[in-house]
Parts: sequence; structure tokens; C-alpha cells
Amino acid sequence: MATDVLTGLLHRWQRAFNEHKPAEIASLFSRDALFQGISPRLRRGPQEISEYYGRVTRGTTAQAKVLSAARLSQAVVHGFAEVTFTAPNGDIHLICLSVVAGQADGTWLIHQYHAATRN
Repeated sequence: MATDVLTGLLHRWQRAFNEHKPAEIASLFSRDALFQGISPRLRRGPQEISEYYGRVTRGTTAQAKVLSAARLSQAVVHGFAEVTFTAPNGDIHLICLSVVAGQADGTWLIHQYHAATRN
């Protein structure tokens, strides 16, 4: 199921994020991934994604929940998730996340990631 694919992928992303492991997070993305975090700059590929996550304040945590997912093909899924980021000082940031993931050699990787703030 598409939901299971995204849930598993975002669970690994969440674990690496909460442990502040930028390189591990970046390993979940394809070499040609497009990444739009909560900043005006579009990033491409694992190196730029790792640098982005390396700037996140240590102690910040994320809790992701898949809201919707579907298959575009046998090897491509897409969907939406809600992510709640909690800063070390307790500030909470609510994010909507759009993800496209593809499977290659039995491994699912994120090809497109777009985050937007939600109220």
C-alpha cells in the first residue's frame, strides 16, 4: 500500500531527524531529489539536503503523520503528511508536507519534498 510506503519512509526520516543525523536524513533522498524546506531556497540532492538539516537546532524533534497516499505507478508513490516540529524551547511549528517517492533496487527514496507552514 502507498500509505505503508510513505509511513515507513517518514518514520525513518523522523528517527534520523530526532537524533540530529543530517547525513542519515540525506541518505533517504535520491541523488536528483528536489527539496523545498521552510526557506525560500530550493535545494537539490543529498549534499544540499544534509547541509539544510545540519543547521536545524539540536534537540528539535519532529512527529510525522501520513494523511493521504496513492500510487502513481508500481514504483512511485506520492502523498501528504502533517509534521509537528517542536523546538528545544517548546515552540511548536506545524508543517504540511508533500512527498513523491520512488523505488529503485528495492529501496524507496524521496524524489520530491515540499514543506509549507500550516495554521
